[in-house]
Amino acid sequence: VQLQASGGGLVRPGGSLRLSCKPAGFTLEYYNVGWFRQAPGKGREGISCITTTDGPSYYADSVKGRFTISRDIAENAVHLQMDNLKPEDTAVYYCAANYGRSWYFPWDQPDQYNKWGQGTLVTVSS
Repeated sequence: VQLQASGGGLVRPGGSLRLSCKPAGFTLEYYNVGWFRQAPGKGREGISCITTTDGPSYYADSVKGRFTISRDIAENAVHLQMDNLKPEDTAVYYCAANYGRSWYFPWDQPDQYNKWGQGTLVTVSS
């Protein structure tokens, strides 16, 4: 496993969770890092990406204004703060990374990343 995603769990609608993505044996600072999710019976959806130093961050329309991606260089991690969660946010969440890409690439396409984590389950239910 090249990346470790953690922080999932069960939360009520309107609640918050913070996911973390940590690498195994490399420095994440130099990688673009994306978050994807996959709900049962659906394809993998790109929801956010943070590019390397001083570059832009991206969000899918479905999470814009509710989710915030950030990078902690000291911790060698990328976090996804998820607020105002909805039942439709229920999915397995994955982090992924690529190296050497420009800031402007198809960030929401899984085939743009060559390092993946094992996923963490987020369930939003009352």
